[in-house]
Amino acid sequence: MAVTPTETQTVRAQAKWVRMSARKGRIVAEHIRGRSVPEARAVLAFTPRAAAREIEKVLASAVANAEANHGLNGDDLVVHAAVVDEGPTLKRWRARARGRVARIKKRTCHITLTLASVEAPDAALPKPSKAEEAPAPEPAEEATADDTTAEAAPPEEKPKRARKPAAPKAETETETETKRPAKPRTPRRKKTEETEG
Repeated sequence: MAVTPTETQTVRAQAKWVRMSARKGRIVAEHIRGRSVPEARAVLAFTPRAAAREIEKVLASAVANAEANHGLNGDDLVVHAAVVDEGPTLKRWRARARGRVARIKKRTCHITLTLASVEAPDAALPKPSKAEEAPAPEPAEEATADDTTAEAAPPEEKPKRARKPAAPKAETETETETKRPAKPRTPRRKKTEETEG
């Protein structure tokens, strides 16, 4: 039974026990959330992370579910939700120095994608920006000859304040008298065979 795409329909697909951490999957899932299916496919194709390959498989499964089970066109769908939940963690051990052992956590995750059809054709159009909504400025009145000369002249630039050079410190007589002259350094003697014996 075919459903018209104007009604809101959600289709979901899930991959469970994927062998990667949920954090790595969430980083990629954030990029496709809210995008159309063609955009999401393009983003995943050019994402160099390993999680993108797994999410791409789930996205293909969700589109296939929508086309086969609900009669929807895959290119008209939007990624409504992209959730990556934590799965069970496999505990493994690794040998360490001095007979000790370190725990290794092999994490898994569950990837769930929900696709939704666009509610109405107007919803797919982008919202107008604030600049487009603002009314057009009214045409200015004709300027007189005095106004044109005033507008043509460039505005006067304010001169930048120059920094004053720092005044050199004047040494007082007491400071010069209290300073001791540096002692000359005596060279170190080289050790020779005669001095050692």
